[in-house]
Amino acid sequence: MTLSRPLPPSPSASEFTPKLVTVLREGYGVDALRRDGVAGLTVAIVALPLSMAIAIASGVGPERGLYTAIVGGFLVSLLGGSRYQIGGPAGAFIVLVSACVAATGLSGLILATFLSGLMLIGLGALRLGTYIKFIPYPVTVGFTAGIAVIILASQLSEFFGLRLTGPEPAAILPKIEALWQARASLSPAALALGAGTVAIITGIKRLRPGWPGMLIAIGLASALAAVAGLPVDTIASRFGELPRGLPQPGMPSFSWPQVLAALPWAVSFTLLGAIESLLSAVVADGMSGRQHRSNMELVAQGVANMGAALFGGFCVTGTIARTATNVRAGSRGPVSGMLHALFLLAFMMLAAPLAGHVPLAALAGVLLVVAWNMAEKQEFWGLLRSSSGDAAVLLVTFLLVVFRDLTEGIVVGFALGGLLFIHRMSEAARVDVGHLRAADEDDEAFDPAEASDGDVVVYRIRGAFFFGAAATAGSVLERIADRPRAFVVDFSDVPLLDSTGAHAIDLLAQRMRRGGRQLYLTGTTAEIRRLLLAQGLHEPEVLYRATIRDALAEARALL
Repeated sequence: MTLSRPLPPSPSASEFTPKLVTVLREGYGVDALRRDGVAGLTVAIVALPLSMAIAIASGVGPERGLYTAIVGGFLVSLLGGSRYQIGGPAGAFIVLVSACVAATGLSGLILATFLSGLMLIGLGALRLGTYIKFIPYPVTVGFTAGIAVIILASQLSEFFGLRLTGPEPAAILPKIEALWQARASLSPAALALGAGTVAIITGIKRLRPGWPGMLIAIGLASALAAVAGLPVDTIASRFGELPRGLPQPGMPSFSWPQVLAALPWAVSFTLLGAIESLLSAVVADGMSGRQHRSNMELVAQGVANMGAALFGGFCVTGTIARTATNVRAGSRGPVSGMLHALFLLAFMMLAAPLAGHVPLAALAGVLLVVAWNMAEKQEFWGLLRSSSGDAAVLLVTFLLVVFRDLTEGIVVGFALGGLLFIHRMSEAARVDVGHLRAADEDDEAFDPAEASDGDVVVYRIRGAFFFGAAATAGSVLERIADRPRAFVVDFSDVPLLDSTGAHAIDLLAQRMRRGGRQLYLTGTTAEIRRLLLAQGLHEPEVLYRATIRDALAEARALL
């Protein structure tokens, strides 16, 4: 009996296959589990203080950062389209989350997170992940630098131990003004712990880069504060004792007014989460030589956000620093991310009382280091020097993110980047025009600068012939002399034609017909010819020929 070989999965099926399934199909043994265990533990050690710090900076309790990292991180690795992605709370969301909490309360934040999960699943199901990655580089650099500035500003009050007379403003300029007015309340103990945390993390990174600098710094700061009895705020004094496990899951409230209030925040979470996650996956691809599945990654991020919301967590996204740590720690695949979540759960169950002694100034120092590392300073200055267009997109994005809104910065920056691209592409397109003498029968011998009074005119379009270039090229085509009786438009150097370009050719063909002249189109690819035919450019009104030589031979025979 002959056994049939199983058919390979279809492209659509493989596109939505979690990387965990792929890794297990390749074969997964004890050695891989050991390496993933080491990587997962390493990432968990990094994620433990960071998750609590991000949660506190976002205006919620530190336990919710742990819920997000545990539930969301596990689901991202279980279902994700990246081998090495580590999901959890991210510094990029601090401003949005804190603003959402201030506007809608904790219940609104949880509902917005759940709705964002649904939206992310929709983006992945519609296969929009491929397009989300097409964000201009100046936009990503300006956006990341802007977030770094906002995070830094948000941690100054805890870092210096300032006592503000009222709520800390969200906007950066009023925030700086409020901090300056509270300068007399500066706490030397808080400043010493915060600065010491920064110094220890920085020193360990330089001298012992393999050591968990953040955890060591937090541990030393906590021990010093407890032993010396320093008058500083800690997690326990501000938020009480951390729970020793996950809460019971529960659906958020879905009343219509609450949904309307949470919906704009959900859209912002979705946009930022999709961008951040796919950028993190691209970073992991560059470090590992692998290729992630964008749409499956978005679906996984959506499920993770919904799962985190059920347990009282908030926005989950791919985290670049923790993902890079995972790759460098020797991860073999998604199992390390799942183990990282389980390790965090174990830490929470066993060490919750100890976490209460962590000074908030030390957590602020951790986030200052995160902000400094996020800023991409060399890339920022490099783009400022590269070109005026890139510098404008960079600065507009950066300034809007810092002084206006994250989503507004991304949207406006993306629009400016698109306009810059269109301008550059339109400048690259041109139309070479000239007359061919009988001796110029070879396509390569065509020289538009060598003109004569022949009866055949050849136009060679170079570059993408799209709406951005159609106006310039159309003005050339409109200046056609009435004497030549045959015209050849060559598309050999046209990689792209859109409906606007096809319409310009249609207008040329109509003019040719009114004058009793013949238009030849040469060098058209199948796709370009399809668009031209869809525009109504059929034979015999327009004659399609393979090369300029073929068109010339026929045109001269008919003259």
